Amino acid sequence: MLPHREKYVTYSELTDILRGFQTANPELVSLESIGKSGEGRDLWVLVIGKDRDRKRPAAWVDGNMHATEVCGSSVALGIAEDLLTLHRTGKIFDLPPHVCDQLREVLFYIMPRMSPDGAETVLTQGRYVRSVPRDSRHHAPTPRWIAGDVDGDGLALVMRKEDPTGEFVTSSVEPNVLLPRTLESVGPFYKVYPEGFIENFEGVVPDPFYLSDNDADLNRNFPYAWMPEPEQAGAGRYPTSEPESRAVVEYTQARPHIFAWLNLHTFGGVYIRPLGTAADNKMDSRDLALFHQIAEWGEKYGGYPTVSGYEEFTYEPDKPLHGDLTEFAYHQLGAIAYVCELWDLFTVIGAKKGKKFVDYYSHVTVDDLHRFAKWDREVNHGRVFLPWRKTSHPQLGEVEVGGFDMRVGMSNPPLEAIDATCTRQSQAFLRVAAMAPRVSVRHVATKPVASGAHEVEIEASNTGYLPTFVLSSAKKLSLDARIFVEVTGERGLEVIGDKRVCLEHLDGWGRGLFDQSIFLVRSRGSVSSKRARFVVKGAGALVVRVHGQRTGEVSAVIEIG
Repeated sequence: MLPHREKYVTYSELTDILRGFQTANPELVSLESIGKSGEGRDLWVLVIGKDRDRKRPAAWVDGNMHATEVCGSSVALGIAEDLLTLHRTGKIFDLPPHVCDQLREVLFYIMPRMSPDGAETVLTQGRYVRSVPRDSRHHAPTPRWIAGDVDGDGLALVMRKEDPTGEFVTSSVEPNVLLPRTLESVGPFYKVYPEGFIENFEGVVPDPFYLSDNDADLNRNFPYAWMPEPEQAGAGRYPTSEPESRAVVEYTQARPHIFAWLNLHTFGGVYIRPLGTAADNKMDSRDLALFHQIAEWGEKYGGYPTVSGYEEFTYEPDKPLHGDLTEFAYHQLGAIAYVCELWDLFTVIGAKKGKKFVDYYSHVTVDDLHRFAKWDREVNHGRVFLPWRKTSHPQLGEVEVGGFDMRVGMSNPPLEAIDATCTRQSQAFLRVAAMAPRVSVRHVATKPVASGAHEVEIEASNTGYLPTFVLSSAKKLSLDARIFVEVTGERGLEVIGDKRVCLEHLDGWGRGLFDQSIFLVRSRGSVSSKRARFVVKGAGALVVRVHGQRTGEVSAVIEIG
């Protein structure tokens, strides 16, 4: 078993795995650096498929854009590994042969770690970083928290200090667990801060803020519906101000054949789909039907429910998030884009569902915390709730550090669960990738029309699930997804008249779920195949190309005379 299925890998280990994939499978794998992180690390993208320069429908997978969410890298690598197995053996999971054949025709772009600097900081130091461990803001000379190692153990975790005004108390059931103070609580009481130091300390302790020393959240820095601070925390200075988000936008904008996009996060055990900015009644009905189908596979194979980003994942009512990656991919690239929040911690602790899924994160009870600590001790080897250790802080005096490490068991599944997590999510997403449109071309007939001239009839068909435009809503984009047939004559054959015909679009056979009553069994007519006619003179070869921006190109050679 490769390391990514057993532990959370460092940048060096991840790079070695990617290079290993390429070295072992040169006919299937290319490894590209699409840019550099703020600290100069390569932003790796693995390209998987035969004839990788041949444009055809493609799927994109990315992970670990948020620094602590390192399981996204594991799952992305797991999907890559499964694809290589598919290409080598012709089968994967329980997928029937024709689906495996379809998947081998899809090109895959896999970016396992969008924030290598952030992930490296988290893995090696334990420090909390939202996305990137840097701060480009101009700060006033006022106090703020800077994460750092206080006691010299190499980690920057959590710090508590006894204080009569403190908001937290130690649990009488789980001594390493801090609980919110109540009216009946008996001290000692604690203030809880990030382990670190106060810049511009003047005797007053500032409020800790999760972006106090790392300003940009990559998932608020993409160009769709971007809004600046303070309207959107973590927005960055301007859309794609960060080299990581800019590299992703530039790379994917140049590849309009990307039709499916999986954005891997942790934690929650849920898929989050569009729309992120409006209710479902504002969504294109055919798009929604596709996402209903994907939701069914997600629950059956991935093990998680699917929710609307706007209806169940807005932190404040009627205040959607801005600059989100999947909203950019859906609205601007026309891709079937959605989030997977890996690791269903809420089921582990027995949390009760709130009115909206996002309420899970805030409506955690004392009993939930006690169950969490018990599970951590008995199943997770005590990786989350750690003993508190006394030490001396140069600004605050006596404090205790340690206490809580969110990396393994909270933000990410326990190491023992990585392999199963990779497998389940690969099973779910490969079905989505198999929805790709698939264009073919055939020679229908050749008949004489004049002395030495013939009319050649050609049919282009889409045998894939999705239409050639992919999403119904994508037809509104400036992206021109129309299908064209072009012909050229060779070896003495001359094409008379038009050499190119526009077929507009070719529909797919899929309908998603709930797009039509199951009691009304009707087809849509000849919407997946269209014909074009060309007049040629002489004898030779007619080279036919059928192409579109979202489908790539297929070709055929027809001998005339």
